[in-house]
Amino acid sequence: MSALFQPFTLKDVTLRNRIAVPPMCQYSAVDGLVNDWHLANYSAQARGGAGLVIVEATAVAPEGRITPACAGIWNDDLAQAFAPIVRSIKAQGAVPGIQIAHAGRKASANRPWEGDDHIGNDDPRGWQTIAPSAVPFGAHLSKQPREMGLDDIARVRDDFVTAAQRALAVGFEWLELHFAHGYLAQSFFSEHANQRTDTYGGSYENRSRFIRETFAAVREVWPAHLPLTIRFGVIEFDGRDEQTLSESIDLTKRLKADGLDMISVSIGFNTPEAQIPWAPGFMGPIAERVRREADIPVSSAWGFGEPNIAENAVNSGQLDVVMVGKAHLANPHWAYHAARELKLDQASWTLPAPYAHWLARY
Repeated sequence: MSALFQPFTLKDVTLRNRIAVPPMCQYSAVDGLVNDWHLANYSAQARGGAGLVIVEATAVAPEGRITPACAGIWNDDLAQAFAPIVRSIKAQGAVPGIQIAHAGRKASANRPWEGDDHIGNDDPRGWQTIAPSAVPFGAHLSKQPREMGLDDIARVRDDFVTAAQRALAVGFEWLELHFAHGYLAQSFFSEHANQRTDTYGGSYENRSRFIRETFAAVREVWPAHLPLTIRFGVIEFDGRDEQTLSESIDLTKRLKADGLDMISVSIGFNTPEAQIPWAPGFMGPIAERVRREADIPVSSAWGFGEPNIAENAVNSGQLDVVMVGKAHLANPHWAYHAARELKLDQASWTLPAPYAHWLARY
């Protein structure tokens, strides 16, 4: 019996298998508004058999977009545009999830295929970025952000809350807070980005405050019976990995005590100097340590796109759910491909009948 194709239950939500499509930015929205591209993209991934489809990083405020073409949910009209996407994901048997985010100092950038760098200060498409400290990321993202005041911190925290409420109202059943990848929440936690001297900077206790407060505020409005999860960069690969990982596990424990249901274990991406050891499934052992020491369900991405690697990650106890990203872009029916590769019977194919009928015959 395949571990990858076993159901997974979290709170009152059951995934038909352990395969999830993680948030992958499409950079195809207009003024935050999703459109037919997004509907076709997410419908295909749900139809392809994944148990969970998480919609891309969706900005909680206009200045929180990575690029001008990123999706947003900072008003009701933007939220309602997700309604057909949610219905389509559910109709195909997957659970609809959404990741809400604020890009912080990495915002106001060009789309990846248009440079992936900061938009120039004299370009009207761009905007002033904000961050815990006025420290640029560096490399291709050199724009200096404005240091956030306490009123900014409170506003963004409230933006996450209202975004969560809109996501719930439109029908999403799985919420992920983006606390990774050098974006705003992660940058508060990082010593690379956070040079504050007030209660939001300096010590581990202070650097984790924005994450804890934001999570607690969202927890108050998100229903207890639906999964509330985070994507969190637990390691930087910057030479201080044990310190960062230990602090991250401790924070995960504290968030679990406050109602966190699951963590998607990822990388910090707070410094362009990081030496990341890219390899198939390389985050698996790190995720397993978080799972074991924090005693919480985990998922992870980065190199699990081969079916045998994904199967082994679940079967060995590294992961509860496998995030399969780019492989789903290449083949939205990755789950079918995995079932065939693992030599499972047709009952595991998770294909709609108009496809399964013909594929089973040849």
